[in-house]
Amino acid sequence: MVRAMQMMTSTQLYLRLLRYVRPYALVFALSILGMLISAVTEVALPAAVKPFLDGTFVDKDPLLIKWMPVFLVFLFIFRGVGSFMGQYASAWVGNKVVMDLRDQMFRRMLALPLGYFHDQTTGNLISRFTFDVAQVTQAATQVITVLVKDSLTIIGLFAYLLYVDWKLTFISLCMIPPIAIVVRYFNIRLRKASRLTQAAMGNLTHVVQETIDCNKVVKTFGGQSYETTRFNDTSNALRGFMMKQTTAASANVPIVQLLAALATAVVVYYVTVQAQANTTTVGGFVSFLAAMLMMTAPLKRLTGVTEHLQRGLAAAESVFSLIDEMPEIDTGTFELPRAKGELRFEHVSFQYPNSSRPALADINLAIAPGETIALVGPSGGGKTTFANMVPRFFHPDSGRILLDGHDIGTLTLASLRANIALVSQEVALFNDTVAANIAYGDNAGASREQIIVAAEAAYAMEFIRAMPQGLDTLIGEKGVRLSGGQRQRLAIARTILKNTPVVILDEATSALDSESEKHVQRALDSLMKGRTTIVIAHRLSTIENADRIVVLDEGRIAESGSHAELLARGDIYARLHQLQFALGAEAAQIS
Repeated sequence: MVRAMQMMTSTQLYLRLLRYVRPYALVFALSILGMLISAVTEVALPAAVKPFLDGTFVDKDPLLIKWMPVFLVFLFIFRGVGSFMGQYASAWVGNKVVMDLRDQMFRRMLALPLGYFHDQTTGNLISRFTFDVAQVTQAATQVITVLVKDSLTIIGLFAYLLYVDWKLTFISLCMIPPIAIVVRYFNIRLRKASRLTQAAMGNLTHVVQETIDCNKVVKTFGGQSYETTRFNDTSNALRGFMMKQTTAASANVPIVQLLAALATAVVVYYVTVQAQANTTTVGGFVSFLAAMLMMTAPLKRLTGVTEHLQRGLAAAESVFSLIDEMPEIDTGTFELPRAKGELRFEHVSFQYPNSSRPALADINLAIAPGETIALVGPSGGGKTTFANMVPRFFHPDSGRILLDGHDIGTLTLASLRANIALVSQEVALFNDTVAANIAYGDNAGASREQIIVAAEAAYAMEFIRAMPQGLDTLIGEKGVRLSGGQRQRLAIARTILKNTPVVILDEATSALDSESEKHVQRALDSLMKGRTTIVIAHRLSTIENADRIVVLDEGRIAESGSHAELLARGDIYARLHQLQFALGAEAAQIS
């Protein structure tokens, strides 16, 4: 069962996010140093105004007149170096953090149980890798850049203001409480809008991905208008949520600036009164005013940073929810060597979550090494669930499954699945070469000769040799450049190369035409020799030669025996066989 991530506070989320920054502490320290240099030079600028104005325009000091321009040039050089160093190092760390998060998300996704993918849309998962994790960068490093640099700048300017005139400085503090209230209000709105935006982005990705995958159906059944409407509705929902974000972010900054301007107006008035009483100099007045005005920009950035922070934290919730999902249970400790292939189901029962009835109920079945067992029965009878229990895609609610006398729950997943191969109706091929698709995963180091032997055994070399680059030909996404029969034979070649004692064939020929089925069936016959084989088939003609046929109905074994025995019994199998024979004869007459 998947484990939902417990809701975290903003502080907990942020502290967890910063743990990903820790491995790059040295580079991040350079970033902080650059920000510190930049902040110090910002404070130095208004501090230099007072001696410059009083020393040049009032006292006319020749030394100041000569060296002040040089000082200003060096000041801006230091400021530029510090700013570049801070931003570059921060961006470097941010991209590293995103890469690490994506890597951890991907590793966790590979370790998740099959049931998780039944509950999630592909679009939402892809959106987490592409959109959500990119938003995290802003919270992980860019926000820190602004917080550190602008906080230091404000602290420095504030200290200087206290030094120049503490009374005026405390007058300016009156704007802090209302600013805090405004920022708090918009933080809440931004976080909520960010969550909704991420969910809408996932939905949009899902619609696009589905339309691409089902483009033949869309074209054939005239679904363009429906898909366009669906896309527009999803896109419009995303636009609405993004506008809510924009509204909250856009209203935040001007309100804060207005409050700051009110405080500045009061200060300017007070300083003007002081100047009339000759209690301050021109340099002191301009210096204080410059420092006050220079605080406006970092204050603006600090209040504006909440938009990026809340987006990043909302994205972090989504990213960590995937990272925190419970991986497949792998408590087994025994490393099973190559198995003989004896399988036993002992009182195995299983029920899917939210289902009203069990998918399997008290299954007892012994399969000898090298025996071919065919599973047949009405749809929903439990055939695929039965097959999925063997490689532990699902775990029995009760009972146990044994391989060579070992409870598969005590075996490590890696050693269990190293003894099992799967060929299904939905062939899984990758956008790579023919050779790479045959020699996949643990068999990636197979020699060219071994690949050719496996392809020959699967009756695939005939069409492979006819390809432009032979084994080195790219087959396209999901093997789109191949026919259904060719894709199936590549999957069989991959299974032959893996050379496992147990093979599961899940309706491996049901979607093929007669000619392709003939080639694939020959390949399957080659694959099944000497292996324990579980065959799921709707076409009963393909499993007549199985050693034993097991009929599953409503999760229970209804009958078991050879093809001839079950026909003679005249029960479920005989009825299914008669129905298919009648349909086949009718189709033959029509053709």
